[in-house]
Amino acid sequence: MPIEIERKFLVTGDGWRAAAREVVPMAQGYLNDLASMDSGAMKASVRVRIAGDAAYLNFKSRELGHTRQEFEYPIPVADARALLALSVGGLVDKRRHLVEFEGHLWEVDEFLGDNAGLVVAEIELASADEVFALPPWIGAEVTDAARYYNLALASRPYVQWSPNERAGTPGAAVD
Repeated sequence: MPIEIERKFLVTGDGWRAAAREVVPMAQGYLNDLASMDSGAMKASVRVRIAGDAAYLNFKSRELGHTRQEFEYPIPVADARALLALSVGGLVDKRRHLVEFEGHLWEVDEFLGDNAGLVVAEIELASADEVFALPPWIGAEVTDAARYYNLALASRPYVQWSPNERAGTPGAAVD
């Protein structure tokens, strides 16, 4: 069973830009919404993503935190475009910057559209207790803050967040 172990952080400043070795434009949408996940009606998010010239169908279990089941399958780009038209909520548009730092690959997501202004970095790990160095441009960890998950951003984008939420307090109350 494929397991994803991922930690998510806010990004401070632009120090990561010069180190980015590749930038991949991405558009993604969900075939289920946050409410169906929160209610327990569905136990996995169903995502369609176009990343550069490739497309994928992805299923991710609904656990909060750094470890989840994840299944991803390549699909034709034309099929992905048709599925994106069926998405619930908004599309999540972003540029993913791939940045190497001290032996680890960081994916820095710079969001566009209704999520413009939000920048988060993710690191995938081989084990939950793997040690890694934090780059100087890493801010607060938001791994356990569901509002930073892409499914949540499709349902309630950054533009709708309160000033308290935008201040970057991971546990800030939703206004």
